[in-house]
Amino acid sequence: MSIASANTNMRVPAGFRNLLEGLAREVLREQPTNVVAFAAEYFQKLLEQREAGAVDPVAWGALLED
Repeated sequence: MSIASANTNMRVPAGFRNLLEGLAREVLREQPTNVVAFAAEYFQKLLEQREAGAVDPVAWGALLED
């Protein structure tokens, strides 16, 4: 079974690449047995940091990509 693909141009949101690179770096450093749970905790910590007024990694990554 094949799926027909359309000619679409999708743009990655600004900062997304940097965000995923940060997650990948931490996964490689920590070597968690449950990557999905680790990712959930990682993103929860980033969200808490952002809400506490710390630097937003997505905004920072978007600045780096420009």
